[in-house]
Amino acid sequence: MNGSTTICVVGAGPRGISVVERVCANAGVDVTGAVVVHLVDPLAGDGGRAWRVDQPAQLLMNTVASQVTMYTDDSVDCAGPIRPGPSLYEWAKEVAVGGIYPGPIRAQARALTPDSYPTRAFYGYYLRWVLRLLIRHCPAHVRIELHRACAVALRDGVTQTVELDNGVVLSDVDYVVLAQGHVDSAPTAAEQHLSEFAASSGGRVRHQLPANPADVDLSFVAAGQPVMVRGMGLNFFDYMGLLTTGRGGEFTRQADGTLAYRRSGSEPVMYAGSRRGIPFHARGENQKGATLRHEPRVLTLDVIQRLRHAGGTEFRRDVWPLVAKEVTAVYYHTLIAERLGKQAADEFLPRYLTAARQDSLLLSRYGVRPGEHWDWARIARPYGDRVFADTAEFQRWLLGYLRDDLAEARRGNVSSPLKAALDVLRDLRNEIRLVVDHGGLTGWSYRDELRDWYTPLNAFVSIGPPAQRIEEMAALMRAGVLTVAGPGVRVDPAPDGGAFLVSSAVIDEDPVRVATVIEARLPEIDIRRTGDPLLRFLLRTGQARPYHIDGYETGGLAVTERPYHLVDAQGCPHPRRFAFGVPTESVHWLTAAGIRPGVQSVILADSDAIARACVRDASSVGRRVVDVQGVAG
Repeated sequence: MNGSTTICVVGAGPRGISVVERVCANAGVDVTGAVVVHLVDPLAGDGGRAWRVDQPAQLLMNTVASQVTMYTDDSVDCAGPIRPGPSLYEWAKEVAVGGIYPGPIRAQARALTPDSYPTRAFYGYYLRWVLRLLIRHCPAHVRIELHRACAVALRDGVTQTVELDNGVVLSDVDYVVLAQGHVDSAPTAAEQHLSEFAASSGGRVRHQLPANPADVDLSFVAAGQPVMVRGMGLNFFDYMGLLTTGRGGEFTRQADGTLAYRRSGSEPVMYAGSRRGIPFHARGENQKGATLRHEPRVLTLDVIQRLRHAGGTEFRRDVWPLVAKEVTAVYYHTLIAERLGKQAADEFLPRYLTAARQDSLLLSRYGVRPGEHWDWARIARPYGDRVFADTAEFQRWLLGYLRDDLAEARRGNVSSPLKAALDVLRDLRNEIRLVVDHGGLTGWSYRDELRDWYTPLNAFVSIGPPAQRIEEMAALMRAGVLTVAGPGVRVDPAPDGGAFLVSSAVIDEDPVRVATVIEARLPEIDIRRTGDPLLRFLLRTGQARPYHIDGYETGGLAVTERPYHLVDAQGCPHPRRFAFGVPTESVHWLTAAGIRPGVQSVILADSDAIARACVRDASSVGRRVVDVQGVAG
């Protein structure tokens, strides 16, 4: 390539920076003409919004340090050159002995182990370092320009024009890559109802819409004020930390090893609840190093190819039995190895895998008692159909449940039969994506079985918090700082207009009055309600559209198959526009996952494909006709 090329990447989080890195890597090999990369993000150079460097230390990553990277390795299936670099943990070791970072960051680096969970701000510093290194050492004919602004409009012509909210106009842009990550969204009807009630209360009650907890000013939550934190996933633990240790409270280890919480006096009175009513499973302590993963035994590439070729695939009928078999096989293999030794477990495994269903006789022969049989219903709803007499009874039950979950997590994601099995779901993400992405399921199955059933179950059992968060939650409950309202939680406006009423479907007790409700989840991914000004502009002008599967209109941004050309309202792919990551959820599954070394990272392969599409053929610049296969949309 000899002509000059200008690329605009919108979003300076992990995906945006990865595209820039891949542009530099590919331009250094295949390109001689000048390449200009505009990286647009209000927090460009500071980790992007989700990972910005100035967020509170209470906010942790959900991945251990050794399993986070920004660099390609030999496992990555990409056409571009492999350019290895340090993982987050390897970089931290260098930071620990250096002197250029603030004291708290060096202290975090010194304390970090391969299997501990860094703060999100620490990851932001890593992203900042990666980007600065790219800027300093990119090929001589490549120039990277940062724009700390928000892209608000994109116009087409012989070349493209990107308009920023600070008045800057980037003209003569050849290629545009959208990598915004999580963006704001307009409230749902139910959320709007509660917000309108709060607005009409004269300041007596407050309703916090779904948001990144790092972006929320919690000063409106007064000490001693009753507050309901609705949702018990990862965002719940963020708010839990911000409202306790973030206000001066302290966790201390007692002589008997129990974790206790010492109040600061600035905490509110916290209530928590959700539909399931219990927190996500604690992640098992990592025993897999940076790269070890479960290798599928039944959901193999051959099986996946058959499912894709057959068409009409339904998740619960065609995919779930294979996923469940992978999980239960690991559970029983680990349990039997623990009791009878590895040889017996290895002998059991092929017999179990070929059994048509869970074979009680086979399990009994290998010493598995009926009470130890894997039960998905018990995993998903451990309290079963029980109704609790009051909140105190539920707290006692929940503390016992948390104690047991913590004990299993401490055993590790290889040694604990339970945690080893649940970790399989994390390891199978790529295989499931190969089945379901780009219309791999029927529309109704994607909506009802994958989106509404499996994705929440997968999050509950395999995308939970570090074990320490479960231990801290239990300590807060014992200290009386936190009360869990129970499953089937409801939040309703009080008839007198002065409070929200919180109740549970399984606790026979009067509702609790709270002054504040915090929705502890990120905004729903739905570009039809997006708060991102550029995505709104593209939809309004017909330059983008929601993705459809068999007549089901999703909230995802429609793109083609790799390299993910943006699709307009008429279904035509744009040859010089690309989008990937969170806004394309439903075209792709579980797009919020991060980049992991040594396991064939899909994100790195995606970044490379997009980068190569931008730099490999200058002769395509200026043309509106392109042969793009596999339009998703």
